[in-house]
Amino acid sequence: MNLHKLNEAIISCTKCPRLASHCRNVAEAKRRAWMDWDYWGRPVPSFGDPAARLIIVGLAPGAHGANRTGRMFTGDRSGDFLYRSLYRAGFASQPESTSRDDGLVLSDTWMTAAAHCAPPDNKPTPDELRNCRPWLEQEFNSLTKAKVVVALGKIAFDTCLAIFKQRGQITRATDYPFGHNVLHPIMPPLIGSYHPSQQNTSTGRLTQQMLDDVFLRAASLISG
Repeated sequence: MNLHKLNEAIISCTKCPRLASHCRNVAEAKRRAWMDWDYWGRPVPSFGDPAARLIIVGLAPGAHGANRTGRMFTGDRSGDFLYRSLYRAGFASQPESTSRDDGLVLSDTWMTAAAHCAPPDNKPTPDELRNCRPWLEQEFNSLTKAKVVVALGKIAFDTCLAIFKQRGQITRATDYPFGHNVLHPIMPPLIGSYHPSQQNTSTGRLTQQMLDDVFLRAASLISG
């Protein structure tokens, strides 16, 4: 399945009734600041460069971010933080993302997630993550030029490890501990990063420079 058809399949997925209901309910209720928006309210597809050498794996769409705009990390503070770093490292054409038609282009980068539906309290269940994992497996199979994977947060990191283990590339996930800007020599190499959630960025657990360093490191690995 090519990436375009894969995204079409993701958008029409109904494997997780709890998540589908939550996405619809949020889209109907809306948030006061976004009452004029026509919320996306369904699974959010991946996007980026089909020839990407960098794969970025997030957790899940934000209820009033990607679930509103229909594009990963678009329209919320997590995305603001992330796209500034991607722009500085040369992976994004602009340092912010507000809507699907804002002109943003990702270069040499594919953006996806462990879960494609916005979960209540940002916490997909283990079963929901397993339901969504085949999409990421197919993306890994299709993105044959990938040289680096950056996992944003431990859930995304563990999801990547589960795929590598299933493929026989690693024996035990516990041999690869999660840590910020820690590189694991899998194929492709896996870099863990704290998620640019507001909880992490507002408390200083993750600074802009810390996230910049992750993507500058990814750019260096790709180029050399």
